[in-house]
Amino acid sequence: MARKATKKTTNGKTTSFEQNLWDTANKLRGSVESSEYKHVVLSLIFLKFASDKFEERRAELIAEGKEKYMDMVEFYTMKNVFYLPEASRWSYISSQAKQDDLAIKIDTALATVGKNNASLKGALPDNYFSRLNLDTSKLAALIDSISNINTVADKKEDVVGRVYEYFLGKFAASEGKGGGEFYTPKDVVNLIAEMIEPYKGKIYDPCCGSGGMFVQSIKFVENHHGNTKDISIYGQESIGATYKLAKMNLAIRSISGNLGDVPADSFFKDQHPDLKADYIMANPPFNLKAWREADELIHDPRWAGYEVPPTGNANYAWILHMISKLSENGVAGFVLANGSMSTNTNSEGDIRQKIIENDLVDCMIALPGQLFYTTQIPVCLWFISRNKKEDAGRGFRNRQGQTLFIDARKMGALVDRVHRDLSDEDIAEIAGTYHAWRGKTTSDAYEDKAGYCKSATLKEIKANDYVLTPGRYVGAAEIEDDGIPFETKMSELTRTLYSQMQEAEKLDAVIRKNLEVLGYGE
Repeated sequence: MARKATKKTTNGKTTSFEQNLWDTANKLRGSVESSEYKHVVLSLIFLKFASDKFEERRAELIAEGKEKYMDMVEFYTMKNVFYLPEASRWSYISSQAKQDDLAIKIDTALATVGKNNASLKGALPDNYFSRLNLDTSKLAALIDSISNINTVADKKEDVVGRVYEYFLGKFAASEGKGGGEFYTPKDVVNLIAEMIEPYKGKIYDPCCGSGGMFVQSIKFVENHHGNTKDISIYGQESIGATYKLAKMNLAIRSISGNLGDVPADSFFKDQHPDLKADYIMANPPFNLKAWREADELIHDPRWAGYEVPPTGNANYAWILHMISKLSENGVAGFVLANGSMSTNTNSEGDIRQKIIENDLVDCMIALPGQLFYTTQIPVCLWFISRNKKEDAGRGFRNRQGQTLFIDARKMGALVDRVHRDLSDEDIAEIAGTYHAWRGKTTSDAYEDKAGYCKSATLKEIKANDYVLTPGRYVGAAEIEDDGIPFETKMSELTRTLYSQMQEAEKLDAVIRKNLEVLGYGE
């Protein structure tokens, strides 16, 4: 029997079952590129989960005396369970782990699952295992390790989702820049969700990667005791392999969503042309160059009322695309490179000015650097509100003509030498500031705080040449008085300065002497 996922000790050190699974999977890296082998590992995890759910449902039917329905697809799909023919079940794959044709059997199992379940169309890899010519012994070891995870034993914990999320993060870290094609750090996604609060309505992500924004939206609703049936998901992803990751990521959590019939570019093949979303969450590719030819999309209706976004950078094309997708009371939260807040290149400054004058910018947040695996540069969050006036009639204060600026660059903590995380407390503080400013909370009244947050008027933004960088508005934080008189501080600083000057003279003398020894004296 497969044991429940727990922690175990190796060489005196306690490691999570995710880490142990990762260590086993990592042994495949000798023969498979990281960008490839994530599909190998995640496909197997998906197959194990689907099989566990199938076996659980099969046992239910037997217990209910409904053995005659055990091979009827409908009795599985009615419970959001994928029907698996025998050759697709984990018990069969595990029993074949030592066979030379193991890779072929896995490919066949995945293909059969996809064929028998319409919702998985286009989600699973095609002939991946056979094509990669994997080492059978290493693949067998990985299967043995995955067999140890009972993905459905703990009803309160999303075990397979936890593993999947862990692996996506590890793959993003190992792939560096390429990891940004499919993964947004969980803390950033959490912050966006806590800000826009996607309780009820249509959620859209035009560049959804592996679907992390959708997963966190569902978690947000669950954590706040909402009804996940009140949420509808729409997305699009242009990279085929990443599109498959997203479909699998939703499938293992029994989340239904419309990601389009095929992978496609949102600019050139919009698969949701009539969509008006209540919430948009996105992390578009940073500073995407050459996203269109000079004569393409010039008269696109998404730019109506604005200048045409330049060909050299897609940032403002993404912004206008998302604005065009918002419902009349919709809100959007998305990640962009810091340059988007101040650039005046080509038409970007004019577009930003028009967006501001249309009173669409609700909040701007400057984030610290090193949050992303893909880049060390700091990024920002934009929050767009389609109708601030209407918000005032729904229990929020009237924010017309105002924008909140938050400088969170000093928040977060390094978790390793190159990567920083925002804590739950950081996220709560930022989101709490925003909700207090909106007038949603009655317990905490909003106040400007030097160095951290500032509610600015359109007049103030205009005076700053329509630049949206929070640092321009929040100012410097007040320095707390430590109680030491100025005269005392000045005396100490002067003594330190004289001491350093004397030390500098000694070092200069040593340098001159060394130069003379080398024959370079004056």
